[in-house]
Amino acid sequence: MAILVLGGAGYIGSHTVYELIDYGEQVVIVDNLETGHIEAVHPKAKFYQGDIRNRAFMDRVFEENKIDAVIHFAANSLVGESMTNPLKYYDNNLCGTKVLLESMVAHRIDKIVFSSTAATYGEPENIPILETDKTNPTNCYGETKLSMEKMFKWTGKAHGLRYVSLRYFNACGAHESGQIGEAHAPETHLIPLILQVPNGIRESITIFGDDYPTPDGTCIRDYIHVTDLAMAHIQAVQYLRAGNTSNIFNLGNGVGFSVKEVIETARAVTGHPIPAVIEGRRAGDPARLIASSEKARQVLGWNPQHDDLSKIIASAWKWHKGHPDGFAK
Repeated sequence: MAILVLGGAGYIGSHTVYELIDYGEQVVIVDNLETGHIEAVHPKAKFYQGDIRNRAFMDRVFEENKIDAVIHFAANSLVGESMTNPLKYYDNNLCGTKVLLESMVAHRIDKIVFSSTAATYGEPENIPILETDKTNPTNCYGETKLSMEKMFKWTGKAHGLRYVSLRYFNACGAHESGQIGEAHAPETHLIPLILQVPNGIRESITIFGDDYPTPDGTCIRDYIHVTDLAMAHIQAVQYLRAGNTSNIFNLGNGVGFSVKEVIETARAVTGHPIPAVIEGRRAGDPARLIASSEKARQVLGWNPQHDDLSKIIASAWKWHKGHPDGFAK
């Protein structure tokens, strides 16, 4: 039996495939390569290029392979773009998931692990954020992810589907081999943007706001190494295979680092001065976002192995230094 990884040529998806194959799993990947990279596909995985919105295509994938469970990364995920082009997000994230679920129900596939987001919570009421906290997204991306979670819930009630939704924060770092890593266009994540400075791609890094109610005035975020995220998805599959009920888990290190702390750590790792420029706050940036992942630790047995910020940035730097243009030849 194989695990179907949707979006398995993307950043977190490709790292999850690498870990699955190391665990001896058979893996089938579906990716339309809109934002994924064929170079990130593990050579031992079976790859289909196609779109989850295409019912005939999804039916063929399920008919040609013995699929035990699905891990779903296939979604658009840029917060800013979701606000200027919300219908793109409803089309890909929600319509795609609807077609996927129709095909899964038809082929009696009853287990799915979903790559969700802390954006489902919106402005946090409490720090650290708990799974029981209110969900009130402040952007269309978070709204579509929350709607996808609800689709799994109601499909489960009607058809016996069981799901695990993993809500996580800032994925970062790269595979220890340096063969795959983060490569987005445009790049919006802090650590890759910082590392563009020592790589000669940009002259400085911009800090949006230094007047937040935090110790150094800059936003605090929870950073999780991509391999730790990959392991959580695998443990979630094992949880469902063991017959457990649907569940939602936060994933985070439970420790926050400010923008200035991340830049300072990158300076130490790279040996580059990395000039920083202060600009005004961006709309909708909460001062602090930190997750409690106590539930994931207790129920899934998840235990992040790469929670040292220096090591996270060092793994990212190994990848970006060797691949300044991402996967481009």
